[in-house]
Amino acid sequence: MKEIKDFDAQDVEKNKVIAALAYLIFFLPLLAAPDSKFGKFHANQGLWVLLASIAGSIVLNLIPFVGLFISPLFSLAVFVAMLFLAYNAYSGKALELPVVGNIVIFK
Repeated sequence: MKEIKDFDAQDVEKNKVIAALAYLIFFLPLLAAPDSKFGKFHANQGLWVLLASIAGSIVLNLIPFVGLFISPLFSLAVFVAMLFLAYNAYSGKALELPVVGNIVIFK
């Protein structure tokens, strides 16, 4: 994961809690801090984590026997990733997700 550092320090300090909550409710920064570039970045990342977790769960649930055992491990991995990303957002860091992190949905 690549760290993005082109955010205003005041924006980061003011909106880091909202940005961390974006990994639970991705659209929260869009409502609470619509002008925050830092918040929008984390809202975008939170949406990608949500979409990846939904897609992964669907695919794993389609696999008859093996998916039944792998699905809980996948859910745990997504939960740990969300905690890691939320902690980094709260710390004022912006880590870009691999593969889809550079695709911006919220500008």
